[in-house]
Amino acid sequence: MTAPTIRIHPADNVVIARRQLLGGTVLEDEQGLVVTGLVPPGHKVATAAIAAGEPVRRYDQVIGHATQSIAPGQHVHTHNLAFASFERAHEVGAGAQPTAYVAEPASFMGIVRGDGRVATRNYIGVLTSVNCSATAARAIADRFRRDIHPEALADFPNVDGVVALTHGMGCATASDGEELQVLRRTLGGYARHANFAAVLVVGLGCETNQIQGLIAQEGLQEGAKLVAFNIQDSGGTAKTVARGVELIRAMLPEANRVSRRPVPASHLVVGLQCGGSDGYSGISANPALGAAVDRLVRHGGTAILSETPEIYGGEHLLTRRAASPAVADKLLARIRWWEAYTARNGMTMDNNPSAGNKAGGLTTILEKSLGAIAKSGTTRLVDVYQFAEALTAQGFVYMDSPGYDPVSATGQVASGANLICFTTGRGSAYGCAPSPSLKLATNSALWQRQEEDMDLNCGGIVDGSETVDEAGERIFRLMLATASGQATKSERHGYGQNEFVPWQLGAVM
Repeated sequence: MTAPTIRIHPADNVVIARRQLLGGTVLEDEQGLVVTGLVPPGHKVATAAIAAGEPVRRYDQVIGHATQSIAPGQHVHTHNLAFASFERAHEVGAGAQPTAYVAEPASFMGIVRGDGRVATRNYIGVLTSVNCSATAARAIADRFRRDIHPEALADFPNVDGVVALTHGMGCATASDGEELQVLRRTLGGYARHANFAAVLVVGLGCETNQIQGLIAQEGLQEGAKLVAFNIQDSGGTAKTVARGVELIRAMLPEANRVSRRPVPASHLVVGLQCGGSDGYSGISANPALGAAVDRLVRHGGTAILSETPEIYGGEHLLTRRAASPAVADKLLARIRWWEAYTARNGMTMDNNPSAGNKAGGLTTILEKSLGAIAKSGTTRLVDVYQFAEALTAQGFVYMDSPGYDPVSATGQVASGANLICFTTGRGSAYGCAPSPSLKLATNSALWQRQEEDMDLNCGGIVDGSETVDEAGERIFRLMLATASGQATKSERHGYGQNEFVPWQLGAVM
């Protein structure tokens, strides 16, 4: 039978419960250690005596310090383990190895735009400059919903849909401030995204985020594939909706004139996300996704790791992989920015994990971060970007973002991600138009409970029926199939429009 616990590293002083452990359970693989008390699945069991103040190690890394003496066999969690700051060695570049590219890269069936960009989906987008135009934008897009008006796109089978991506920002902010610049950078990234055949930008007219300011900052070009207008100039909401509907009808024939053809995997840009993490995330789905990322990079593709508050405490593992000291310095600069940002808002970087994370076995931000970084694989870190900044490098890169998944993924798509891979242990229901989102379950119990939202189960790693590398190969093949047009679970449910959440940085005035 499979052992009741998982030991990640020989130097660890905790192991992870594969299933609920009752008091008196004997851990034969741990020299007959006897469990004392109830230990839920995914939670930690001490394998040695740990004195108060001493470090607890998982992944051969410090995940916190004991707040009281812990005896062998005891449950280790929030009642006896807490975050504590400590120095981490930054051996910059020590683990950065040249990428061993494959001789014959894999391919997927992509949509090649006229300018050479490659899409994984083919949407028409309706963007808004401000919250005040959100209702009109949604009304325009709703006229083309296949579940409500199936006739609207009946003649355009190659168009995946018309989506309105609205937000709650665009006014009550400084006209020359960072918040407006970041919002415009995000909207500009979506307006240029290869997965949009064409885009409407709808405004109110008097907002701080003037459409012409957006176009100027982002170097956008108005024309047949990018049309911008506002409610006030159009004569009101009804006229705006009617105008938008007619403009999209005019865009549809050209948008439909696409076909898929084989393209190298180097055109795949994957955003890496984890949400609703649990004690298994760093054992199963995250390292499996990391194995898939290593394959992607060796095939010439790009992967984006983000969520800076959720790499905190593990950043030394990334600086070890930095391609240069300058790349490491860029990452550490973002860590320092976050420390200052949380401090001025009366918070600290150890406010994580969430209630759900803790219920799943995660205790400190250090433990969560170490597991989250596993999504990035092992290849060298070639560059670091600010939120929604357009990517210029290929390979494994980092983009700064909050840990809140909808915001982080929004930034990744704005940067150019044409696919999202999202690991979850507690369960997630998420989509990210115009880029498809794959959900990877960390454990088989979640897969059985919420299979309608999960695209792939990594629970076999926990169960002992599959290796990390085998799961990584399955994920890589699923990436290619999804990029070729295979629908994800979230796409079938209609997710994607409501999950567009730009990062709101500053004060609302």
